[in-house]
Amino acid sequence: MIRQTAHDADTLPTQTIWGLDSNQLHERFWAARGVQVVCRGDDTPVTDDAELFLMVEPSHFCLFRIDQIIDTLSWLKPKLLFIRVHDHHEHGYREQIITDEQDRFIRFHREYGGADCRLIRTAVCSDPQIAELWRSAPDNRSGWRLLRQNVAQVHRTTISINGSAYYKHSKDERTQFIRELVTIWRRPDSAIRRAKQLLDGNVWVDHQTHTNSNTRFIGPVWVGTGRKLNDIDSVVGPAVLWDNPKTRPKAGNIRWNADDQDAQDGQPITPPRRLNQIQKVNKRAFDIVASLIGLALTLPLYPLILALIWIEDGRPFFFAHRRETRGGKEFPCFKFRTMRNNAEQLKQELAEQNKCDGPQFFIEDDPRITRFGKLMRMANIDEFPQFFNVLIGHMSIVGPRPSPHSENQYCPPWREARLSVRPGITGLWQVMRSREDGLDFQEWIRYDIEYVENLSWRLDMWIICKTIRHLLGIKRSPCGPTPPKPE
Repeated sequence: MIRQTAHDADTLPTQTIWGLDSNQLHERFWAARGVQVVCRGDDTPVTDDAELFLMVEPSHFCLFRIDQIIDTLSWLKPKLLFIRVHDHHEHGYREQIITDEQDRFIRFHREYGGADCRLIRTAVCSDPQIAELWRSAPDNRSGWRLLRQNVAQVHRTTISINGSAYYKHSKDERTQFIRELVTIWRRPDSAIRRAKQLLDGNVWVDHQTHTNSNTRFIGPVWVGTGRKLNDIDSVVGPAVLWDNPKTRPKAGNIRWNADDQDAQDGQPITPPRRLNQIQKVNKRAFDIVASLIGLALTLPLYPLILALIWIEDGRPFFFAHRRETRGGKEFPCFKFRTMRNNAEQLKQELAEQNKCDGPQFFIEDDPRITRFGKLMRMANIDEFPQFFNVLIGHMSIVGPRPSPHSENQYCPPWREARLSVRPGITGLWQVMRSREDGLDFQEWIRYDIEYVENLSWRLDMWIICKTIRHLLGIKRSPCGPTPPKPE
């Protein structure tokens, strides 16, 4: 049995996973969200293709949820956002597993070197010239001063958030950082192309690794290049089995530009599944017929729905939000209005209650939603007008969830995949998501990419079947528990 402990760091002079050290893992975690990490004094140039730039001091790793940052940037539109990251985790401990002579588990033993509440400074901007000021600064104090001098006070703001902060120069803390990364990063393949997911969704291996089907994984585990698991009965996570130094691959560059076709991390980018011309015509024909049927069935209900909306909260009756379709083209996505007229003002006040870990916004018992709006959402009545979007050609019956540019700009590989097809009224994410705290954005990425990679008529019919089952409240379905793969 293998168990990961903080002590392991001291026994490995060089640690990499899939050819990446802790610095590179930190960079790729943020790159998966469209954010370039810019360290003061680093030789890595600032790219023009990143959506945001995270400026950090060279001695720190930092992890925090990006949704509050996105909300602040969207509402206040500052050129520079200073961030105080508060870390209330325990630091400075060493954890060991005590075993007997036969290597049987006895107990955990943790030695604390002290607990502290850390506060580190970072900053975020969308202007590469501002990020370059920070990168080229001679020291940290000069860097912060340059930022304040070159960005007027009216164009910058400061927020405080909770997160995690680690010191790079401590082996124990580097190990703790990677352990947290293994726990929270559910789709490392979005920025690390050597990573391949096993049937157990918590286990990621090198795409060339051969695993023993008898090995039992408990918790999230990353298995490095050249590691053989044939003689290992179980691995307890969160854990990283580091690369074999003899077969350690070279770390590729971060792929920022969608037009850059170079392979990254030793494995080619998996292209979305493409439909041939006949399949495209069939899918579009199905969309037209299905939308006409949908409109014929739902139009008689419109007068009653409009009257109930007007009685509770007046006009307007419809809400048309700008979303992106195939190729990034924007279109008005029609819905019946389910929120109060002051919903956007309330959203900023409720930002801290957001349960999603990405750019989405979701809270239980959202006070912005009207009483009739709740009923419409429960029955999916608010989406009836989207049949017009399908008929026009903005959307499809089945596809990724339609989302605006502000959400699509984060996680570039995911953006490229989902914008290669029309968004859908229903989709794989809608029928498979768990709604667990902190997982919604990760599942959104996972199921959107899975849909595009496995696009087929059978998959669309399976999703429609699951959607009907869900709407009718049927617990068991003849569609099967897992989506079909293309032949």
